[in-house]
Amino acid sequence: MLLSRLALAALFLLAPALARPADAQGAKDFGAELAVKVVNKSTPEICAERDNVELDFVSPQVRHMEVQAVHPAFIGMIGKDRWAPDFSACNMPHSEGALPRKTFFESPTLWLTGLTDPNFWRPTDIPIKVGDRVEKGFAYIQLWLLSRERAEEVLALYPADGNWRIRPLPYGDMRWTAYGSSFQIGPLEIQNSPAGPRPIVAIKDIAFDPAAKAFTLNFVRGGSAVVTIKQVDQDHIALAVDYSGAMPGNLPFAALRSMYTTETNSDVARINWREKDGKGWSESPVMSFPGAAVTELWAGRHAPSRHNLSAPDMIFSHFLP
Repeated sequence: MLLSRLALAALFLLAPALARPADAQGAKDFGAELAVKVVNKSTPEICAERDNVELDFVSPQVRHMEVQAVHPAFIGMIGKDRWAPDFSACNMPHSEGALPRKTFFESPTLWLTGLTDPNFWRPTDIPIKVGDRVEKGFAYIQLWLLSRERAEEVLALYPADGNWRIRPLPYGDMRWTAYGSSFQIGPLEIQNSPAGPRPIVAIKDIAFDPAAKAFTLNFVRGGSAVVTIKQVDQDHIALAVDYSGAMPGNLPFAALRSMYTTETNSDVARINWREKDGKGWSESPVMSFPGAAVTELWAGRHAPSRHNLSAPDMIFSHFLP
């Protein structure tokens, strides 16, 4: 019954969620939006736990963008969520069980925790500074916010390869929703991993300002970016990203990474995009998306999926000089 209701509802979900400025006060001149090049490097895959979707964002002019995670349009119809990993068609090593966790910043409304993983594929010795305290050795860090008298994890950052995941606060009476797609911020390059070549952003160090809810990233290749959480609620989470300059060697300044095996086993199945001065939206299945010069891009699902059913849609927008 649940899936039939969701499938029926999906017929009405053909329009993307429009991006909105993350901060109306002090908003930038969004009339000056740039059209940035998006290159689709996605490849076919049968393993639901391998990120085979990759969209690279390229522009030497960009100094600002916004990234949002928005609950899927069918979120209110989910009666029983799905988020368990699916290794049924995967020929890859994987481990289970909790990783050691350490809380290294705590306030009445915000927490930062770090998890260690000695088997992570890249060195995890990137310094993470909060005030006068510096920590190293985390495979990934989690940001928790107080909401409805409980701590909710809304952001995860992998310092060693520059991957981010974000999600809104749980919708309605739901107690939890899944992460889905990840993204990278900074000069994107390719490095070999045990599973083959992978895109990474090499981060030199990270500083977090709890009052501003802002991460400052210094990159190994030079330059920096400030990533600020501007809004988070039960509908969406919005990040503002400000770059210090152009990426070296015209490398991509951001990338979306996700997975797709079939329409009903995916974190991203569809791409919708808006072009400069365009009169409407263009739409495409993710695997046949031809790439484009976009001022806004939505990546998500129209139909429910067996993989991470409640995972959010992603929106990239407000590319500014």
